[in-house]
Amino acid sequence: MAGLHTPDGASREPKSTRKGCCGHSAGAVSEDYVPLASEATGVSGVAERYAAALFDLADERRGLDEVASALRELRAMLAASADLSRLVRSPILTRSDQAKAIAALAERAGFSLLVRDFLAVVAKNRRLFAVPAMIEAYLAKLAERRGEVTAEVTAAQALSETQLTLLSEQLRRSVGRRVSIDARVDPGLIGGMIVKVGSRMIDGSLKSKLQRLQLAMKAIG
Repeated sequence: MAGLHTPDGASREPKSTRKGCCGHSAGAVSEDYVPLASEATGVSGVAERYAAALFDLADERRGLDEVASALRELRAMLAASADLSRLVRSPILTRSDQAKAIAALAERAGFSLLVRDFLAVVAKNRRLFAVPAMIEAYLAKLAERRGEVTAEVTAAQALSETQLTLLSEQLRRSVGRRVSIDARVDPGLIGGMIVKVGSRMIDGSLKSKLQRLQLAMKAIG
């Protein structure tokens, strides 16, 4: 993939947000590399580098929205499938097995060549475990580019386009900026929705109200 390859065609890990700045750092990733829990603090840095490289390439090809749509779809797949989540985090599957599995999934989903190539490089470099963070980092960069804030909206069922448009306008008036809605579904919610804008939580979920009531009753008891 252009931007994530060295001149000899070998897939390498991005080192910075600049296009073409690619190469292994000291201690190159080995075939039996296994991410440890203690490395969690490094996931953010890895995700930022890969997301920046993908963002630059998508920007060059005028495909920012297309890539964002594919990443949101992939995020939904990861949230809905425990098997897929295990696959990207598995320390047992080989680099080759992971690469073949993620390539097959990307092709079935109809992702663009850019996204498929990106996932192939991520798999080859044994960084699939950081894909969820890469997705969030990419979407955050896209929102920043457009001067938007992202509102995470979780509802009991999928919201219609009309509902999303109305909610976006209401939030824009509330926060004073354009709002990009990141809609998710949680069937466990008992009606209503939960909206998070930055660190601000706007909770309209009956489930949360019931939980707060239960906690209050326990405190009294």
